[in-house]
Amino acid sequence: MRKRGVRSVLDVATGTGFHSVRLLEAGFETVSADGSADMLAMAFENGMKHGDHILRVVQADWRWLNRDVHGEYDAIVCLGNSFTHLFSERDRRKALAEFYAMLKHDGILILDQRNYDAMLDRGYSSKHTFYYCGEDVSVEPEFLDEGLCRMRYNFHDNSVYHLNMFPLRKDYTRRLMSEVGFQRVETYGDFQHTYKDEQPDFFVHVAEKEYRMEDAEDAYSSVVSTARSYYNSPDADTFYSAVWGGEDIHIGLYEGDKEPIADASRRTVARMAGKLGLTEESVVLDLGSGFGGSARYLAENHGCRVLALNLSEVENQRARELNAQRGLTDKIEVTDGSFESIPYPDDSVDVIWSQDAFLHSGNRLRVLEEVARVLKKGGQLIFTDPMAADGCPEEVLQPILDRIHLDDMGSPDFYGRNLKRLGFTPVEGDGFEEHRDQLVNHYGRVLEETERQEGEGLGQRVSSDYLTSMKKGLGHWVDGGRAKHLTWGIFHYRR
Repeated sequence: MRKRGVRSVLDVATGTGFHSVRLLEAGFETVSADGSADMLAMAFENGMKHGDHILRVVQADWRWLNRDVHGEYDAIVCLGNSFTHLFSERDRRKALAEFYAMLKHDGILILDQRNYDAMLDRGYSSKHTFYYCGEDVSVEPEFLDEGLCRMRYNFHDNSVYHLNMFPLRKDYTRRLMSEVGFQRVETYGDFQHTYKDEQPDFFVHVAEKEYRMEDAEDAYSSVVSTARSYYNSPDADTFYSAVWGGEDIHIGLYEGDKEPIADASRRTVARMAGKLGLTEESVVLDLGSGFGGSARYLAENHGCRVLALNLSEVENQRARELNAQRGLTDKIEVTDGSFESIPYPDDSVDVIWSQDAFLHSGNRLRVLEEVARVLKKGGQLIFTDPMAADGCPEEVLQPILDRIHLDDMGSPDFYGRNLKRLGFTPVEGDGFEEHRDQLVNHYGRVLEETERQEGEGLGQRVSSDYLTSMKKGLGHWVDGGRAKHLTWGIFHYRR
């Protein structure tokens, strides 16, 4: 909050006053609200007892917060898993809308919740690292399903208490925040930006109200944000660097059944680069640049300048280190960002390049519009993407969509039709060089390599849950390709 310049804070779940007292001690102007008069009386006493703080307390119902509490605030905090006490979606939406209305134009909402996803999907566990510290209380669910979490609290004096809560799933909470108007929602796992979903005890959501006229679209969409969290995770970083091909983490063009993944992946890069006629004067924008293998190939073999835009800060750091080792820092500019809002001027690059990245967007039309904006007149667009085959029944792809947290996929018809509408023309033929069999080859080879490296100790560096999920997902890709529900290939267009 200090970093964001926050001064005034509304603590809407004051309880016995712990957070309000700590906020006052930290120098924030704090108003304390709660639905329970008894809680507020205890909070007031605790304020006096711990530092002679006179709490400004207000009894209020979240659903009518603006009626009971006055003024606007730089920040609202709703902590202690309190939001899960609302059992009606209508009440949850109304409460979030009230929070939104009481924030200043650039205010933030900080709201935490238990990791109910892990509890519902894998059973209850707790590291007790940040929450419920000490030995005087034990906590466990007595009943749990998608509609109710009944927690049992056992205290050292043998007293027992129960609390009923609604088990909010993380993405559901994020979606509600976005739908009531918050412009950007960042989610932390036990206060860490990078985490594996099954590990944190608690999630902390930080929702921004501010609408930035100049750069409002810098905020990651929920789909892109999900991909960003995934590729930032230690499991994904280790897996892709060890198994997928090292520098290149995209589908390869194979010439043999047992060909190394890295060799086939590099052949895709060479095949694409050979179509472009690059010179030392060319400026290439690589969208979804990953570990930067393609950018280094282009800079070393064609002398061109490469702008590498990628959403994963973890991958980008690895790319920068590899660039420096090869003496390419001056040739390659690595930027953290999303291709749904490309941070470069209109008509500024000669070539836009992307490999197997557009599927991670929830708004691929927006991506193509951004490509058309940034690419110079006469410039070239070349990209690959795993896609649904034209005419594929949507329901057959659900296992794959669930795995990569998407609602749908692109298709050759989608890309061809929309690129034509945006003023692009095919460079050769219909602009699409199809290689459906290579999708099957690649995911099959990655599955084989995963199983081989598992036997050599990969499981000691990557979690078993991740590897189990990955192998299942790879199998779905292979099955979808063999059934001709999926396809892949190289698109090449000119603006």
